[in-house]
Amino acid sequence: MGTFADIALGGSFTIESSFKIRRLYTHFLMMGILALLPGLYILQAQVAPGVPQLTFTKALKGSSPEYIALIIDANGKGTYDSHKLEDPPAPHPIQISADTTARIFSLAQSLNYFRSINLDSRHKVANLGQKTLTYQTDKEVNKVQYNYTENHSALELTETLEKISNVEEQIAQLEYAMKYDHLSLPEALRQIQEGLVDHLYIETTLMIPTLEKISTNPRFMHLAQSRAQEILQRIEENK
Repeated sequence: MGTFADIALGGSFTIESSFKIRRLYTHFLMMGILALLPGLYILQAQVAPGVPQLTFTKALKGSSPEYIALIIDANGKGTYDSHKLEDPPAPHPIQISADTTARIFSLAQSLNYFRSINLDSRHKVANLGQKTLTYQTDKEVNKVQYNYTENHSALELTETLEKISNVEEQIAQLEYAMKYDHLSLPEALRQIQEGLVDHLYIETTLMIPTLEKISTNPRFMHLAQSRAQEILQRIEENK
């Protein structure tokens, strides 16, 4: 392929194939989306003006979901959203318990509210998703990004936020099955039962309204109702 200098001297050149051009365009477009999404959520989710808030986002192309965004303020009020990278955000409100909220902000404090900190591990690991933690007040906005960290406080904070996300994803799956696929409810509930055994969830009380709908609705299979009742009982026992 000729250079622009060749052309100036009367030479010729071959235009890059449209396939390569489209591939480069897609690559840079995705990089731009990943860079802008955390900032967009900070602008959109003014959960409570004047109250410190923490934002956790995670982006991983090809995963399910590809993008999650969890925002919690110091009062436990927040929003959650998950979607494919190319889809627009659609956050919905959530309320986190006082104990979990206090732990989240205590961990953020132990990390100096993400001021001038590097959390990425020096070891080479697989792509586990670009994670972004942001702490925002009226006076400052601090942000740190990482793929995997060995910092104990950051690990606990990430695990806590991801376990809240796990709860929200299970709720979404149940709500979808209730509307469109009743037969899949027993399996979805079985997965929740296994997740409880494996300690994959935090803030399981967020599931209660959806589980109560399943357990009391005769339109759903008896197996689904009984599993929903069993999960409700376990959640109540662990409060």
